[in-house]
Amino acid sequence: MRSKLRHAIIMAGGKGSRLAPYTTVLPKPLMPVEDQPILEVVIRQLSHFGFRHVTISVGHLGELIMAFFGNGQRWQVNIEYAIEDTPQGTVGSLRNIDMPAEPFLVMNGDVLTDLDYEALFRDHVRSDSLLTIAGCRRRIDVSLGVLEYGADRTLTGFREKPQIDFDVSMGIYVMSPAIRSVFPSRGPYGFDQLVNDLLAADLPPRIFPFDGLWLDIGRKEDYESAAETFRAQRHRFLRPPKKGSPGVVGSRNGALSL
Repeated sequence: MRSKLRHAIIMAGGKGSRLAPYTTVLPKPLMPVEDQPILEVVIRQLSHFGFRHVTISVGHLGELIMAFFGNGQRWQVNIEYAIEDTPQGTVGSLRNIDMPAEPFLVMNGDVLTDLDYEALFRDHVRSDSLLTIAGCRRRIDVSLGVLEYGADRTLTGFREKPQIDFDVSMGIYVMSPAIRSVFPSRGPYGFDQLVNDLLAADLPPRIFPFDGLWLDIGRKEDYESAAETFRAQRHRFLRPPKKGSPGVVGSRNGALSL
């Protein structure tokens, strides 16, 4: 099933405080990976997967984002902007956007991944969920000896420097229009609050498991690692067009030009 409207909303209004001092002069989505901003990689990928209407929610240094991307014609997408004058939380600014009448993609503007956005979108459209969350497994190394014991304080287990696996949100979602009924009318509203409100209302989100490349860019060391990974594995972000898919922006020899 193909939705009549492919609309993506990109949340790009945060200050990126953990990436200071870089983000004192550049909004985080404009941080470069090799020869282009992170957000340009995202928009090229969205265009490749058939998202032709993009709304970017901007705040901190938003004028730089608007100046760089303009109306989006260079990438064959129509870009509009929603200006976040005061912090609204990670999803609260969606209230300032005219939400589409069809399911829509929502994502952070600083995500680098080789996720198939179309597959995620189609998976949501086939469901009856209000929210689908792209999830990726992460492994955490615990550098200490972990004690396990019961109420009587008798040791029941010991693990030396274990590895713990978690499934984490990638900051990429698909929402159905009816989700707006869950949002409070005012005040900051975080994604964690949205998920808990959906669970409380017996409207549990669905998960779209993903085991490919996903680069978190929250901290300075994460950004530097992501930039290096992008340089080394650039080809993983360059996908050839699918059979029967719409034309690819900036295609060169059948591959997406980034």
